[in-house]
Amino acid sequence: MNRLSGKIALVTGASKGFGAAIGRRFAEEGASVVVNYTSSGKHAEAVVSDIVSRGGRAIAVQGDVTKRSDVERLIQAAIEAYGHLDVVVNNAGVYEWRPLEKITEEHFHKLFDVNVLGTILVSQAAMPHFTESGGSVINMSSIVSLYPSEAGPVYSATKGAIDALTQSNAKTYAARKIRFNTLHPGFIVTDGVDAMGELGVVISERVKAATPLQRQGRVEDVANAALFLASDESSFTTGEGIVLSGGLH
Repeated sequence: MNRLSGKIALVTGASKGFGAAIGRRFAEEGASVVVNYTSSGKHAEAVVSDIVSRGGRAIAVQGDVTKRSDVERLIQAAIEAYGHLDVVVNNAGVYEWRPLEKITEEHFHKLFDVNVLGTILVSQAAMPHFTESGGSVINMSSIVSLYPSEAGPVYSATKGAIDALTQSNAKTYAARKIRFNTLHPGFIVTDGVDAMGELGVVISERVKAATPLQRQGRVEDVANAALFLASDESSFTTGEGIVLSGGLH
């Protein structure tokens, strides 16, 4: 407990899935959390209520990470509530699987705008609000940035871009003691997978059977890795990535 005591953390796309789990985990460890969402206000407020009911501090702030005006409003709300930032988790993202022959301009821009531009805009707006003590920026990549999927070249490309951005910014902001790292989840059981119904169950079981650790990945696995990168325990780690795939490559 209290590994993030006194720290302020902004988590984008935190109404469900990885983001919600990360927000809850950070709060358990003492952080004040800004729960960002785009359209799932009900779910974001549920995350905040859960955190507050357990004695933590959190607020929910709507904002589309692809729009600079929304991002600036999001950051301003965080500063008005808590004064500064110590941790930013760029978790907001979308995925859509299309092979090369079915890629359209709309598909390309949808994925790159949210996954890459959103990460850039939020990081850019957050930088002035880190203190002299530095802090941590955690970008959500994927196993497909390391082992691209033939089913989703554009999605894989967005995550490769995230890796490059992370490594570049890690060098740029090292002097300010702001660390940039990535998480590379493999197939993790989330709300989105559950919503797939029987197909989601079939895919989950196939992935589990092929995974060396012989179990399904959980959002808590991602949250625990994010906690390490957010905490001072990773103070000598920057420009790196943590793979969360149970050994499945």
